[in-house]
Amino acid sequence: MAAVRVVCDSSCDLPASTLAEWNIDIVPLMVRFGDEEFVDRQDLTSEEFWARCKISPVLPETSAPSPGAFEQKFRDLKADGAEGVVVVTLSSKLSATEQAARLGAKALEGELPVNVVDSLSATLGQGMIALAAARAAAEGKSLDEVTRVAEELVPRTRLYGALDTLENLKKGGRVGNAQALIGSMLSLKPIVELRDGLVEAESKQRTRSRALRYLVDKVRSHPGLENLAVLHGDAPDLDEFLGMLEPFYPREKIVIGDLGAVIGAHAGPRTIGVVFHTPA
Repeated sequence: MAAVRVVCDSSCDLPASTLAEWNIDIVPLMVRFGDEEFVDRQDLTSEEFWARCKISPVLPETSAPSPGAFEQKFRDLKADGAEGVVVVTLSSKLSATEQAARLGAKALEGELPVNVVDSLSATLGQGMIALAAARAAAEGKSLDEVTRVAEELVPRTRLYGALDTLENLKKGGRVGNAQALIGSMLSLKPIVELRDGLVEAESKQRTRSRALRYLVDKVRSHPGLENLAVLHGDAPDLDEFLGMLEPFYPREKIVIGDLGAVIGAHAGPRTIGVVFHTPA
C-alpha cells in the first residue's frame, strides 16, 4: 500500500475499476430529486441517475460533502497506514467541495499531512489529474512530489464538451459566460470548455455530428497530448465517437467515464466530452 493516498470527490467520474486499480478514495457529494436525497455513487449509480432524469418532473440538485465527511475519510486513511494524503477537488469556482476538503484537512493538523489541490476542472478533467497523482503515489513518490504532479497538471488540463441541450446548465445556474449560447442557439449544439475553473462558451455547431467532429479536431490539433479521456452522459453514439478518435489516439489507452449525477445534473443527457493534458 502506498504511503501517500489520493482522494477525490465523486464528481471525478473515473470508472470504478480505475479507482480500485489505483487505490483512489472517494468522498461523495449528495444528489437530490425533489425531496429524495441520495449519496452519489453509493445510493445512485450513473445509470440510475440518467434513468431517473428521464422520468423526473424536477431538475436534480447537488450539494458538496461536509467538512466532517472529508475529516472522517482522512482519519480512516490514517488508520489504514497512510502517511500523507493528496486531495484533488472539483473546481472551487463551481462548488464548495474544495473549501470542505480544506476544513476537513485542518481538523487533522499535526496528525496527518493533507494537501488539497483545486483541479479548476470537473468530471474527468479532475479525475485524470487524480489518476496521475495516484500513479505517482504508487511509484513511491513523496507527499510533496505527488502534490506537485497534480498541481502541474492543473494548467495543462483541457476539457471540451458537446452538449445536447442547455436547459440543465441554464436552470442549474452554472452557465457562466456560456450565457451567450442561450436564446437563439436553442437549435444549435453548443461546445463548452472548462476554462480557469468556469464553464465557458467555446463554439456552436449546427448539428451533433459536426459537434463531435469538432471535438475530434480539438484532439487532432494538440499533437503530443497525454492522457486522453472521454466522458459521456448516456450518449447513444459513444462507440461512433470513439471510432472517430482512433486514428489520433490508441483506443485501448482512452479512459472512458460515465458522466455521473454531480456534473450530469448540469450538463444534461447525451453530453460527450474530451479531456487531455497538453504537453509539458
